[in-house]
Amino acid sequence: MLKSFTRNYEDNSTEAGFQFTFYCDNCSDGYKSSFIESDTYKKGGLMRGLGAGASLLGSLVGGRAGNLGYAADRGSNILSDRFEGRSPEWLKEHDTAFEHAQNEAKQHFHRCPHCTSYVCDQCWNEDTGLCVKCSPRQEVYVAQAHAAAMKRNIDEAGQTATVWQGEIEAKTTICPVCGKPAGTGKFCNNCGASLALNECPKCGAKNAQGVKFCNNCGTNLLEAAQPQAAPAPPPGLCPSCGTQNPPGTKFCGDCGTKL
Repeated sequence: MLKSFTRNYEDNSTEAGFQFTFYCDNCSDGYKSSFIESDTYKKGGLMRGLGAGASLLGSLVGGRAGNLGYAADRGSNILSDRFEGRSPEWLKEHDTAFEHAQNEAKQHFHRCPHCTSYVCDQCWNEDTGLCVKCSPRQEVYVAQAHAAAMKRNIDEAGQTATVWQGEIEAKTTICPVCGKPAGTGKFCNNCGASLALNECPKCGAKNAQGVKFCNNCGTNLLEAAQPQAAPAPPPGLCPSCGTQNPPGTKFCGDCGTKL
């Protein structure tokens, strides 16, 4: 099984020749090696082009083309399945071409002495001699910290900002006469009954229509609303002149009014 110096690579080889893409261990960028023609393929008089996607010269590539690299955990059966039917000479050429491709690609990568990863130029901190994962570039890290602090400040300000001052709850007034939603006016939208609050005759608290007892002092509002009979005058009191006559007197002794 082929072993790449980077953690992931892609074998772009065809029957006509060999080419490989090695990816940065830190990002998705990679380097595609130069195309190497197969001698066994040319000897068979089968040279019909370089194959799909092949290029004569090596080049940097941006973005991962796919996860086709023969990593250690994928096993040697993948290689045998893909190149099944190839001649021993072709397979030997393939292994040799792979070594040449690695030597070519290594010139475009840096090996971090701390984490041992192979990274591209963009992921290499030339000031410290480490990859940017182990040693971020100062200006990048400062900008990142500044952006993080700005986000925290915005989030904290958002937590304390007052954006709405309305009431959380809204109660529906039910008409005590018709029993339907009455709206927010002074009279029921459905039957026109008054929605004015009743005042408790004892404590003066405001109570909704239809309430039987005062919500402040418990006074029976229905009894309090009944008209009270005038107290009976004391015996012998003349209703006309107000003279107080002895009990049992039938006529007022001052004006003669019948008692």
